[in-house]
Amino acid sequence: MPNTFLDAKGLNCPLPILRAKKAIQGLDIGGLLDIHATDPGAVKDFAAFCRSTGNELVSSAQEGNVYKFTIKRVN
Repeated sequence: MPNTFLDAKGLNCPLPILRAKKAIQGLDIGGLLDIHATDPGAVKDFAAFCRSTGNELVSSAQEGNVYKFTIKRVN
């Protein structure tokens, strides 16, 4: 199953988190969501989001001004 992709570039807090929350709800358990964002606050926001929801932050990276995340739906 391919990963689901969310383009959150150009969006500021809290929109990337809100859109990710909605996208994750549409995934099966074990599904992966790839997110691209440009808001520097997204690094802390997605780490906190995963801690609070119990989902797994599989990866977090920066390429230029784009922050890339992969989140695994755990529950």
